[in-house]
Amino acid sequence: MIEATNLTKVFGGAAAVSGVTFRVGPGRVTGFLGPNGSGKSTTMRMMLDLDRPTAGTVRVGGRRYRELRHPLRTVGALLDAGAVHDGRTARAHLVMLAHSNAIRARRVDEVLELVGLSSVARRRVGGFSLGMRQRLGIAAALLGDPGILILDEPMNGLDTEGIRWLRALLHEMAAQGRTVLVAGHVMSEMQSSADHLLVIGAGRLLADEPTADFLARHSPHTVRLRSLADDRLTAALIVDGATVERDGDGLLVHGLPVATIGARAVELGVVVTELTTVPVTLEDVYTEMVAAHGQYRHGEVA
Repeated sequence: MIEATNLTKVFGGAAAVSGVTFRVGPGRVTGFLGPNGSGKSTTMRMMLDLDRPTAGTVRVGGRRYRELRHPLRTVGALLDAGAVHDGRTARAHLVMLAHSNAIRARRVDEVLELVGLSSVARRRVGGFSLGMRQRLGIAAALLGDPGILILDEPMNGLDTEGIRWLRALLHEMAAQGRTVLVAGHVMSEMQSSADHLLVIGAGRLLADEPTADFLARHSPHTVRLRSLADDRLTAALIVDGATVERDGDGLLVHGLPVATIGARAVELGVVVTELTTVPVTLEDVYTEMVAAHGQYRHGEVA
């Protein structure tokens, strides 16, 4: 488990993270979302003692990271896939990490096989693509067979097959009872991968709930409607509090559920030819939420 209590970090008089409290539990994949400058990266760095909190605490597996004798056996982390010496081979890099954390040598070959790098294990990392570096970073995170995984943008640089592989791996890790925290900016992938969400903005926690609940609670009702008397029905729905806009040869109705719209059409005797809920995406809800807290700029979703 990862536990943050009143976690605060101040840089030069400005609070990057302010009073953040949450728990990331085992048995599920937790997505960590926040725009650039939200405090997300700082929070993850504090989990690993790369930044010290100004106030509050964050514990991994019940202890502060710096108190762990062999940290890779408790917490596996990937924050920067580029943080590897280009002159080392993939295998040499992992052997060094294994030795420093009292991990058996044969585990190196196991994780290289798991991430699909066995055939390039003796190649220098300087010649690796971004996707290969990501796989090596994931191998390093898994090296100590840890109960906690903290991964920042692990799908960056992976192709479609690699993304599917990693998605399955994360769910397998969670199913084994591990704590899995994944930060990402591709909302469609996060919607597919994350069972639970933490959303941070302006240094404060904005949401901490299951993904399905987050979407349901924050989603406005939007319904696609076609009828044989659009004008009559539109006027009535506006009176009922809806916002209505033209959408091709039909209408988009915001603010009323399908049942209410259907009942109104029946009451007016209007024949309806289409009445469907427009599915909302995680990107839609996330963007609206962070915009409301003044953290979203056009073109920026991180």
